[in-house]
Amino acid sequence: MPKRTPLYEQHTAMGGRMVDFAGWEMPLHYGSQLAEHRQVREDAGMFDVSHMTIVDLKGGGAQAFLRYLLANDVDRLEDGRALYSCMLNDAGGIIDDLIVYAGKDGEFRVVVNAATRDKDLAWMTRQAERFSVNLTEREELAMIAVQGPQARERVHGVLTQPERSAASELKPFYGMAVGELFIGRTGYTGEDGYELMLPADRAVVLWRSLNEAGVAPIGLGARDTLRLEAGMALYGTDMDETTSPIESGLGWTVAWEPEDRDFIGKGPLLAQRGRVGGKQMVGLLMEGRGVLRHDQAVCSVDGSVVGTITSGAFSPVLGRAIAMARVEGDVSSACRVRIRDQLQPVRVVKPPFVRFGKPCYKEA
Repeated sequence: MPKRTPLYEQHTAMGGRMVDFAGWEMPLHYGSQLAEHRQVREDAGMFDVSHMTIVDLKGGGAQAFLRYLLANDVDRLEDGRALYSCMLNDAGGIIDDLIVYAGKDGEFRVVVNAATRDKDLAWMTRQAERFSVNLTEREELAMIAVQGPQARERVHGVLTQPERSAASELKPFYGMAVGELFIGRTGYTGEDGYELMLPADRAVVLWRSLNEAGVAPIGLGARDTLRLEAGMALYGTDMDETTSPIESGLGWTVAWEPEDRDFIGKGPLLAQRGRVGGKQMVGLLMEGRGVLRHDQAVCSVDGSVVGTITSGAFSPVLGRAIAMARVEGDVSSACRVRIRDQLQPVRVVKPPFVRFGKPCYKEA
């Protein structure tokens, strides 16, 4: 039986169409996915992300553990700073992508995906045996993301004075605990906003307060088109244990310096790093009408297959279909995608496609 977040009854009361997502009953939309997408791009929307897994790390070896566990380097973090990274297997494949927040006194908070919870915790626990570190899953916490150009202002209006003061001072990609509330200025939409972690028994009150302040609920459907416009990868679709960060457009998340730092999967990544013509992620823009979808073949101008679309959808901001695709070899700025046995022209670009509500892609 699927699990339910503390906000399940709020979703159904607001007309949410509930679906099974990674073993959780979650809202796909509340009526119009397109309207929800635009709400986030133009104003502010809120997402229930309580299904995600929050893990706190404490102990004298916590920092050394994360330096070995992750491809990115937590030594870069000052107190409160957040870091996006991939957690790799020995072959350099991606077990999961995650965010880690640096706390006080060498403590850290890690947020991983719901669909990968079991394998993530098992892998982290196994690797932690070599270090003086304690891992604690925070199952008692809920998580609400509020995103959009008006998100911060609307959140500030429902917080207490100490919470509001702390949130107002946060820089992008920083987080801070204020009492029982953890405020992260992070997100998954390409907009500004917060990810708020708090005790589950406080989640309903916060959700209702945000809604009364003009923040609309947003479902999984719009969350997916928003993150795709923002060029943000989705685990299990754009990457998995068979693909590396380099092959998934996430080479920028690998900290190659200092050279003497060892981390899981480093050897295979070094072998890929200098390889010419290997697999890479690119963005695609539909030149005409049509829909770009997962698993469609990407072809060169002469019709030979050079890759596969990993994520595709219609972009409300651009008014055309967009996609991310994994391709191999020298891919020109003009390609074709096989749609219903016909080759349709697409343009190769560099994501993100949209940032802060405006087109921002660059030519490949």
